[in-house]
Amino acid sequence: MAGGARSPVVVRIQRNDFDVAAETAALTAGRTSIGAIVTFTGLCRDENGALAALELEHYPGMAEAEIRRICDAAVERFALQGIAAIHRFGRMAPGETIVLVIAAASHRQAAFDGASFVMDYLKTSAPFWKKEHRADGSAGGWVEAKDADDRAREKWKR
Repeated sequence: MAGGARSPVVVRIQRNDFDVAAETAALTAGRTSIGAIVTFTGLCRDENGALAALELEHYPGMAEAEIRRICDAAVERFALQGIAAIHRFGRMAPGETIVLVIAAASHRQAAFDGASFVMDYLKTSAPFWKKEHRADGSAGGWVEAKDADDRAREKWKR
């Protein structure tokens, strides 16, 4: 950015839902050098009707710091002009939003790569825990980390 100004980095962890359009407008307001915006919104799935809700817990303070570190790395690596990462906590029903990532860049590929990078690292590095609440009333367990998420993150180390 001109004059050495830093690219906007927005990191929030909140219980309430977010407004994708409002968050995008806030990140890009008055910034005519942005040529591409990529948004990713993650939703709670019902796991083929088996899930009644997903409960997310986080480590306050540490989670925000880790997400900021990830976002700062994305800004540097992909020359992003802005990045927002908003993650919810608490109990969410299927269809409700969980996470929002908005990447703004001069060109589309940087925006796509920046958003993907942030999500791949957020899924594996940010201190969040997910507990399932089963639709049949049986006890749900804590969701285990997935090897596929680790493999997705590893592609960025090449």
